[in-house]
Amino acid sequence: MSTPTHRRVLVTGAASGLGAALVIAFRERGDEVLATDRVAVDGIDLVLDITSDSDWAAAVAAVEERWGGLDVLVNNAGVAGGGRVDRCSMEEWQWITDINLFGVVRGTRAFVPMFKAQGAGHVVNVASLAGLVHPAGMGSYNAVKAAVVAFTETCGHELASSGIRASAVCPSYFRTRLMDSMQGTDEVVGDLIAGLVERSRVTADDIAAAVLAGMDAGEDVIVPDEAARQAFFLKWADRPAYDAVMREQAAKLEAAGVERAP
Repeated sequence: MSTPTHRRVLVTGAASGLGAALVIAFRERGDEVLATDRVAVDGIDLVLDITSDSDWAAAVAAVEERWGGLDVLVNNAGVAGGGRVDRCSMEEWQWITDINLFGVVRGTRAFVPMFKAQGAGHVVNVASLAGLVHPAGMGSYNAVKAAVVAFTETCGHELASSGIRASAVCPSYFRTRLMDSMQGTDEVVGDLIAGLVERSRVTADDIAAAVLAGMDAGEDVIVPDEAARQAFFLKWADRPAYDAVMREQAAKLEAAGVERAP
């Protein structure tokens, strides 16, 4: 059984999926959790649109009023997107960047002053395996998730002297409602990703448990499932084999697009 931790935690995107699973997992450890989401539904303590500076300011004020400080900020909220380079519009790039990257940046910037004043804190940014390995058809998603990994690493180095930790979470496909947020004109890519999510045997609860274990172990990059670990290891250990796998996948994706063309 895990040791109770009694932390004060804020989780974004907590209405469903990994966010909801993380809320449960933290509370089972004895942590107090402020569950936030952009919509007011059952189980949500605070409405927080991660693209809104005023909402983040309100979240900081709510934390100060409720607890007088925060131990863990989990930037989990995000959306699914993607598309091949000549099919993904600049509007789609802007949309996914505003949410998946700038939402993380806004949240981190909002709470770092509190963490510095405390001399302690932990920023946990949910990225994706797509931040470490980069399959075809997902250029925008890969790019913003890689940016989240880089931003998190930078924060970890920059803020260490203030007693602040930063961890990036990089799961592979797992069963979640993330696909409900999927946008993009490249339907071939959307169908591919939806199929991978549907076929996965890994649940949000599995990922949440691995995230907490990674935090306990002091991991800066938490790769929480076996499929993600294998893919990342292949890239590190045998780059030619990794490139061959990625290019084969790209060729299959292009062939599927040709077959569906009118």
